[in-house]
This record gives sequence, structure tokens and C-alpha cells, in this order.
Amino acid sequence: MIKRVMVTGIEGYIGSVLAPLLEQAGYEVIGLDIGYFTEGRFGNLVGPQVIERQDVRDTRTLDLSGIDAIVHLAALSNDPMGDLDPALTMEINHASTVRLAKAAREAGVMRFVFSSSCSIYGQTGSEALTENDSFAPQTAYARSKVLTEKDLAELADESFCPVFLRNGTAYGVSPRMRFDLVINNLCGWAHTTGEMILLSDGSPWRPMVHIRDISEAFRAALSCPREQVFNQAFNVGHHGENHQVSAMAEAVQQAFPGSRIKLSEKASPDNRTYKVSFEKIHSQLEGFRSVWTIEDGIAECATKLKEFDIDRADFESRRYVRLKQLKHLIAANEISASLRWISPG
Repeated sequence: MIKRVMVTGIEGYIGSVLAPLLEQAGYEVIGLDIGYFTEGRFGNLVGPQVIERQDVRDTRTLDLSGIDAIVHLAALSNDPMGDLDPALTMEINHASTVRLAKAAREAGVMRFVFSSSCSIYGQTGSEALTENDSFAPQTAYARSKVLTEKDLAELADESFCPVFLRNGTAYGVSPRMRFDLVINNLCGWAHTTGEMILLSDGSPWRPMVHIRDISEAFRAALSCPREQVFNQAFNVGHHGENHQVSAMAEAVQQAFPGSRIKLSEKASPDNRTYKVSFEKIHSQLEGFRSVWTIEDGIAECATKLKEFDIDRADFESRRYVRLKQLKHLIAANEISASLRWISPG
């Protein structure tokens, strides 16, 4: 039985929502986080009492003693961050994850739930893709997820159960808020300037999923019987939540009266366009239901932007944009170019 769960990246965008959910479900949660993003508070942060301050690249078998399951969120978490240094992205997102999983298997960890991404599908036609369709990753971030899934699957055995949750594009409010995600970003621009500038032509399709639905998927992946999830991949989201960027902007415009949509002068088609099927997760992952719509998430975001009185300077600050924060820490000589702490984190 799974009782003690380690969540890597626990102080991040997803981890800070997932941790209290798991505790409410009765799990003993142990956190692990390197501490890059401790400044980005957006409301109250509620989490476990035990948080290990550690670079996941350094986690050893001994560190995992007594852990029943790992939810692995820690990663360079989106395409711009991945492009900062593609080789480093592979080291952190791929190689260190495989090392962690091997250490976990040696330590007797029973279940390893990996935070993957629907971005591995990359570029497709009009059909909604299933977990059995081929991959066409367009970025270092997406390629790292493809390679990691492959190598983790090879570690599966009678005592070690990997599970792959391929999240759609996340949105929604978190105590560690991010405004470098498309819906959150559009809401921030509409609130602070009244104008949303699209950097693409608005045509790309994205499968969207609220952060609380993502968190519920991780909870379900821990609680489901082993035979339902063993070495399985699940697209995380809802079929009705495949949207074009232009439609998302129009939904945001409805929630922010008087706001305008403009195309950047440099706007061009985006080769990251794909629709995804979520039939498998709703039929096979016991206890999971995706309930949020983008309209719900936009309304939630609008309320919080007003409540916290976010202005443009705050919205654009490094507190809410991951790449800006890493560049700041490097420039301040707090972390090295390899993203290791020079001074205590």
C-alpha cells in the first residue's frame, strides 16, 4: 500500500497545488525541491512540513529510504527554458530522471509517476491523437520527455511500476503562479494593459488542462490498482478542451471587457499544433474526472488578478516567469550556468 509519497519540484506551479491535495487524500507527503522559485507567492502556500532542499541530479538511493511512491515533477518546465541550453535540458529532464528512477527501484519505491507532456506529439493534422500514436517532438523539452518515457518503461518490473501522465498545456491559479503559460499569460496582459498581443497567427491547436485536474490525475495514478496503471501512459485533460490560440484569446476577451486582441507584427504560424484524445484516462484511470473548462479557469484568474492588484510591472517580473528568474539567479552569481547553487539556495 502506498502511504509515503515524495513529490519532486514540490514548490513549483503544480507541486504547490498537488501537495495539499495528496495530504487531504491521506498520504504522508515528503517534498524535494532545489529552491529556484521560492519568491513567487500568489496567495497562501500550504504544503508538507518536510521539504528536502536538494538538486534532483544529486538524489541517491539512500535519500529514498521508506518512500513508497514518487511523483516526479522537477524539470526545466517549458519550451523557452528548454531552449536556454538544450544539453542541460537533456541532463536535468532526461538523464537525472532516469538516475532517480533507478535509485528509486533500488530503494524499493513501488510506483514512479512521471510528469510527461502532450507536447511530445508535436505537429499533427486534425485528428485527436491517442497514447498509441507516434511522436513528433518540436523542442528540446518535448524530446526530453520522449526519451525519458522510453527509458523508464524499460525499468518496469514486478516491483517497480512507472506511470506516464502526459499533461495538456496547463493553466489556472497556483500559489506559485506562472504567467509564462498561454491562458495565464493572456489573462495577465488583458488585466494589466487591456491588450493581448498574439505572437503566433492564432491558428495552433493546444489541449488545455487546469492545474487542479492535473493534480487529480496524479492523485488517481497513486490510488489506482497497480494493474490499471502499470507502465501505462495517459493523456491528461478533456476532449472538449482542445482549443486554438485565437479561441482562447477570444474567451479571455469576454472575461475582460474592453480588452483587445492584436497580432504581433512578427506573428507567424507555430509548428507546435496538435489535438489530443483523452478517452483513455476517463475510461481507465479509476476516480479521475476532468471538470474544469478554460472559461472557468479564466474567470478564476481574473478574480485573483484583481484580488492581488497585479500591475504590469509585477505581471512581467521574474517572480512569475521561470526563464527570467533563472537568468536573474545566473546574473546575480547565485547559480552557475549549469543551474547549480553557488551560494546556499
